Amino acid sequence: MLRMTPIRLFVAALLLTALAVNPATANERARMTPAAADPAETWPQWRGPSGQGEVVGSGYVDRWGPEENVRWKVPVPGSGNSSPIVWGDALFLTTAEAAGAKRSVLAFDRATGERLWTTAAPNANPERAYPKNGHASSTPTTDGERVYAYFGNHGLLALDMDGEIVWHKSFGELNAFHGTASSPLLLGDRLILVQEQQRAESFIAAFDRSTGEELWRTERETQVGWSSPAAVSVVTDDGEERDEIVVNSQHHVIAYAPEDGRELWRASGTTFEVIPSPVVGHDLLFSTSGRAGPTLAIRPGGNGDVTESRIVWSAAKGSPFVVAPMLVGDYLYMVNDMASVITVYEAKAGEVVWQERLGERMREGFSAAPVAFDGKVFFTNDNGETFVIKEGPDFELLHVNRIGERTIASPALVGGVWYIRTDAHLWAIAGEAG
Repeated sequence: MLRMTPIRLFVAALLLTALAVNPATANERARMTPAAADPAETWPQWRGPSGQGEVVGSGYVDRWGPEENVRWKVPVPGSGNSSPIVWGDALFLTTAEAAGAKRSVLAFDRATGERLWTTAAPNANPERAYPKNGHASSTPTTDGERVYAYFGNHGLLALDMDGEIVWHKSFGELNAFHGTASSPLLLGDRLILVQEQQRAESFIAAFDRSTGEELWRTERETQVGWSSPAAVSVVTDDGEERDEIVVNSQHHVIAYAPEDGRELWRASGTTFEVIPSPVVGHDLLFSTSGRAGPTLAIRPGGNGDVTESRIVWSAAKGSPFVVAPMLVGDYLYMVNDMASVITVYEAKAGEVVWQERLGERMREGFSAAPVAFDGKVFFTNDNGETFVIKEGPDFELLHVNRIGERTIASPALVGGVWYIRTDAHLWAIAGEAG
């Protein structure tokens, strides 16, 4: 069974493993890991402290517009689909300029939006990228001591909180289909990265977060995909407590051991192009794939090929192509971004609860991952329209917020403030008390 859910609790559990792998004091680990920070005051990675879009804390507005509940709005140079992350008084995101030839990490003051520093990654030839993807789609992560960012051909780098490069790891020139996008995952003392590519070795690898030393690398036979790795802590059928890194990928969902990268299990059934990262709950892991690919509900903790033994349910209806799913209570929310239709499943049984269209039908019309709080679920389409839906077994569209700019990146929510990256700006959305 899943011993700890949601994903954020796995990070806390993994500290014990990290201490065994690379000894350090518990106080040092507590200071350095996102799991030790107040989840209401930090957003250290893509989809927040839990890795699956759950918002902690209160005071967030659910209405905004170009002139409504805007605390500040500042221009962002270049372009990128990466999400903002937040630690302390600073906010970080990545951007690309000069057709991907220049890629940078930017830091902003949370209170005012003032840009604090800009640090460019070492020069490299840009890889080929699909126009919607671009060259800065991977969201950075932070432990409060360093910011870690992945830039494809420009490598993986760690910066201190003042923007100085601590270490840099180059992978040479990658041959990634449509470019790179997978976000790194910080686990204890390790940084986990997945890179799919063609005519070259795809891999999942772990790096020492302090030095950048490669600790292990496992070859993957997959060639196409942009899903970010997720992590869970499980108890196997034999009663063994075990940590797993799970990758939703081309044709298979695969779990790896974080200590050495060995493959633990795989489940077949996904399709050719896989983008959404999985979510967990109810002792299940939910993976979607798609252009009309299936959604799989899998019991993690197995060994070998678990296709026949641990897929609890599978359904094709409503599966997204790009957008990660959202698990809220008993319900799994997904938007089919090829048709602008939201489908809600009863998570444990896999039964459709309801299905409705959100706005006008658009092909590839949604990209940002949803978030949820206060009994509401928020889906934002590429036109910058956010559909506010009441949580529960009956469809109720409460209202639609329109920011007036193209929005691809997923939001960050910290301390009562929404931080939203659009094509041109970074916005802070909050009420008077936010």
